[in-house]
Amino acid sequence: MTTNDFSAARPTPRHDLESSSPATVSAGHAPGPGPADLLRRLRARGAGDPVTHVERVPARPGVPAPWPSWASAELRAAFTRRGVVAPWQHQARAATLAYEGDHVVVATGTASGKSLAYQLPALATLLADPRATVLYLAPTKALAADQLRAVAALELEGVRPACYDGDTPRAEREWIRRHSRFVLTNPDMLHHGILPGHAQWSGFLRRLAYVVIDECHTYRGVFGSHVAHVLRRLRRQCARFGATPVFVLASATSGDPATAAGRLTGLPVTAVTEDASPRGGVTFALWEPPLLPPDSGTAPSDSSSVPGQAAGDRSSAPAPGQAAGDHDDLRQVRRSALRETADLLADTVAEGVRTLAFVRSRKGAEVVAANARRSLDDAVPGLGDRVAAYRGGYLREERRELERALLHGDLLGLSSTNALELGVDLVGLDAVLICGYPGTRASLWQQAGRAGRSGQEALAVLVARDDPLDTYLVHHPEAIFGAPVEATVLDPANRYVLAPQLACAAAEAPLTPADLVLFGDGAKEAVDELVAAGALRQRPTGWYWRHRERPEVDLRGEGGAPVCVVESATGRLLGTVDGGSSHFLLHPGAVYLHQGVSYVVDELDLADGCALVHVEEPDWSTHARDVTDLSVVSVRSYVDAGPVGMFLGEVDVTSQVVSYQRRRIATGEVIDTRPLDLPARELRTVAVWFTLSPQSLALAGVQSADVPGALHAAEHAAIGLLPLMATCDRWDIGGLSTAVHADTEAPTVFVYDGHPGGAGFAERAYGTASAWLRATRDAIAECGCETGCPSCVQSPKCGNGNNPLSKPDAIRVLDVVLANLPE
Repeated sequence: MTTNDFSAARPTPRHDLESSSPATVSAGHAPGPGPADLLRRLRARGAGDPVTHVERVPARPGVPAPWPSWASAELRAAFTRRGVVAPWQHQARAATLAYEGDHVVVATGTASGKSLAYQLPALATLLADPRATVLYLAPTKALAADQLRAVAALELEGVRPACYDGDTPRAEREWIRRHSRFVLTNPDMLHHGILPGHAQWSGFLRRLAYVVIDECHTYRGVFGSHVAHVLRRLRRQCARFGATPVFVLASATSGDPATAAGRLTGLPVTAVTEDASPRGGVTFALWEPPLLPPDSGTAPSDSSSVPGQAAGDRSSAPAPGQAAGDHDDLRQVRRSALRETADLLADTVAEGVRTLAFVRSRKGAEVVAANARRSLDDAVPGLGDRVAAYRGGYLREERRELERALLHGDLLGLSSTNALELGVDLVGLDAVLICGYPGTRASLWQQAGRAGRSGQEALAVLVARDDPLDTYLVHHPEAIFGAPVEATVLDPANRYVLAPQLACAAAEAPLTPADLVLFGDGAKEAVDELVAAGALRQRPTGWYWRHRERPEVDLRGEGGAPVCVVESATGRLLGTVDGGSSHFLLHPGAVYLHQGVSYVVDELDLADGCALVHVEEPDWSTHARDVTDLSVVSVRSYVDAGPVGMFLGEVDVTSQVVSYQRRRIATGEVIDTRPLDLPARELRTVAVWFTLSPQSLALAGVQSADVPGALHAAEHAAIGLLPLMATCDRWDIGGLSTAVHADTEAPTVFVYDGHPGGAGFAERAYGTASAWLRATRDAIAECGCETGCPSCVQSPKCGNGNNPLSKPDAIRVLDVVLANLPE
């Protein structure tokens, strides 16, 4: 275990610039131990020390600035009543840039008060001009609701803030369109509701002074590319009404925020990155769950947390003579990160420490909450009621009640997906547990920053999953603490995004040549394709949408409309699951968890978007399995490195969920594999792939019979390590490996973007191939297992059940690639 300890004085308590209301701890709740003492107690609870590294992030004093001269006395008084005596330096600079008409992005740390940077110029303008309006966009409803509370609490006459989203009652929508001057919504509602109804919103758009884009670093990949064009459509409609709003963006610390914000908005953007806010000290521990005894029954693997993405780690065929499901399932060698996080959550709650546990999937969040509740109730009956789960798919009333309970201290522990990662104000939290690396350093620091938001000392713990990337990071802390935060990756020129967005724009108003300049590279070609397909008609005045119905465009790339989960016996709506995940999470026979209650799926009706379930507490869990085929469509770029080739190009991927395993909860034992009859899904996307000559593998000592396992293991590890190089995580990408691929006629490993048209991840992998594959090789070689484990070459989402795999031969494969590939 290594420690970096930078001593620093505890900061003076500060005003919380993002606070909507002070959180109060319930009566009788005494403050818990400090972070160092708490970590010491957690480490002492078991045999051996699971902590591989402790980083001390020092406290930092704030640098205030005077109120800008243009901020009215009324506005200054309103902020002062909320505890804001003066802005910090970065807030004042960003606010002044925006007030003077510059598009600006403020990219500073969590709890640095980014909200004041956009509230100040926006509200000053609303107070000075009684006709002006402001549009605020957040990636989640919870964040928009939190900002509504903050703006409403200022009690400024005439602002009339209101949320306009899918939860807004229809009776209120007309009032908001006519009377609200500060509308808070999300990109989905802007896309589906406001822009198609621009005639009804004409008064609001004509007077639009500011567009605020909060947490803009979340707009990455295909989702970010779609949002980029939604913003261009917004600019287009504003221009038609004579408005040119100023864009103010707020982002977590990220690499090159000005470029990313410029690509998102299509405008020149000035970045403010110097964080002048005070910060409490953070004790940040890297935690590796202990190894299990070789003869023990293993706990359920972290594959219980598998989200149902269409893309996955797969090999093209099992070993010769072996079907994809007739092997002994490879066992977990470390304790499950889900179990470890649940125990840590229970321990911190028992200590009276208010804790938020981030878990990567909806199912995993439910599992952690249920296990923590059970442990607490075993110790003190009723204490488990102080813990709950929070995730997307809950009904609005459930989400709001959980947010209220956490803010007011009725809950001490919450197990959440990244739905609470963003700037929802959670004042007074003492600790954050992060179950598995969240995919990017930006997300890691955003999640860790949820604790200590009032300037107090805080504890953050990253609990490593049995996964190549997590294992690499807990043993290479410099990759977390010594590396810059990633740049946000999005590609507005993706024709699978651009063409549908142009269709949406044409449905709102005929496209003109000037509009094509607004939408950027590839717009004219995309319009020509839409004309050829019969979607647009060209006339002298522009291009017109030809159909009565509007185009159906899924911004988030989740594979279609949500599927409703309905209890068969009562008809009660439990929640929703995105269309892309439904084949994995809601197939017939699947176990579905909701607030700790277990249901089994009776029927999945994809046509009607409905899954019927019944309450049942089986002693097994379910794990969907799929098969994949891939063909090369075109090559964009390649490197000829003798016996090794590195390629970037377009591919067609066909995948189908064909069966599911039932595994005993207590031991992870596979009970059986049951077939499924679900439709195949097709995806055209971008891939990076490398080929090797059979002769080079033979010279490296890889026998021909071992080539499938060597490539399969290298593929898994490469997918696991790619998030080091790109702003993605394992669930954004997929892979396939084969000893002889029909299109390359050579041993080949493919890694592809799991989104139509690509999301920029494979392109990033191609550009950093040497560094990416070097880290992959090191992660495999440094793992302490003998034959391969989830920490190096096994994958939780392998469609072939992690078979065949050869760890030593994977190292030999990567050695051949690295020896020949130029830096």
